[in-house]
Amino acid sequence: MALIVQKFGGTSVGSVERIRNVARRVAKWRAAGHEIVVVPSAMAGETNRLIALAKEIQAHPDPRELDVVAATGEQVTIGLLAMALLELGVKARSYSGWQVRIVTDSAHNKARITSIDEAKAGNITTLGRGGSDTSAVALAAALKADECHIFTDVDGVYTTDPRIVPEARRLRTITFEEMLEMAGAGSKVLQIRSVEFAGKYRVPTRVLSSLTDPAIAVVEEAQAGTLITFEDDPHMAMEKAVISGVAFNRDEAKITVHDVPDRPGIAYAILGPIADAHIDVDVIVQNVGHDGMTDMTFTVHRNDYAKAVKILKTQVQPHIKCREISGDERIAKVSIVGMGMRSHAGIAAQMFRTLSEEGINIQMISTSEIKITVVIEEKYTELAVRVLHKAFELDQA
Repeated sequence: MALIVQKFGGTSVGSVERIRNVARRVAKWRAAGHEIVVVPSAMAGETNRLIALAKEIQAHPDPRELDVVAATGEQVTIGLLAMALLELGVKARSYSGWQVRIVTDSAHNKARITSIDEAKAGNITTLGRGGSDTSAVALAAALKADECHIFTDVDGVYTTDPRIVPEARRLRTITFEEMLEMAGAGSKVLQIRSVEFAGKYRVPTRVLSSLTDPAIAVVEEAQAGTLITFEDDPHMAMEKAVISGVAFNRDEAKITVHDVPDRPGIAYAILGPIADAHIDVDVIVQNVGHDGMTDMTFTVHRNDYAKAVKILKTQVQPHIKCREISGDERIAKVSIVGMGMRSHAGIAAQMFRTLSEEGINIQMISTSEIKITVVIEEKYTELAVRVLHKAFELDQA
């Protein structure tokens, strides 16, 4: 039978009764003959509580020590889940990340996994290490698991957020490339690093709901949710939509560095210090130079905005002698994603026309082979998502 890694989010283990339901679900898969490794998150709200405690001690908690404090949330969950499984008569044991040798880099609060020692999955193992989707997928890759299940409070990946567009449809399948672009564009279903791992190591990953009846038949649950898989997977032949989804992100801020010298190396002089501070930069636009000067505009996560501006004003501006640094925290990114863009012309024109007809001004544009992203005023986010979803007929099966 299959070796499966199952990840349960904070909502899924948000109470003792929900932990018992997770145990019932896991035990059901074990009884069907599968080997199971479980990666649960901290109970819903627990990580926020721990971070709040840390901030009572330090206004800006030391990153390393904040990781130490936050990690205790998952340690509680894995112990409780192992107990719940033992109560059901199922052999189980909990392990912390260091016990199975999950090694990360030293970028605290944003650490990336660098290696995992192969673990044994004879009995059910409950593992706590950040409780993240990435940990689960990375473990599945190290174990050469047949599939990784991400259980959350939604029943799959939708064409867009159903809270904004009630007509949004659940996708039966989506490629790793599309899911990576969707996650990068703001889809909150999966963490972007987990999709990177899944695609790199070819780990089929299924998004499922943990709020369904835990007694649902394994054969039915194994086909539920959304399967994130490869473009050449036979399942993908069933869904050939040009556009698979509309993603958006309101957690963005825009920064412009005005009148910088238009010379080789200037982009690195601006963005190098930003990268050294572990601040991710997304959309980047450099204007055409005039009289030896140009402007550069880029987006960062809103939480990094103040830090990025401070770096630019204290480190970059004195060095490159730019005229001014300005910013806007009231922006949003809206993206359309789909493998069909490779073979269909006019997709960008249709997107831009649709937004124009609603009076939505495009401030920045970024494209990839299967994604088009625009930066707009935040107040138009929901309108843009709704009209694009309709324009590309995503509400139709």
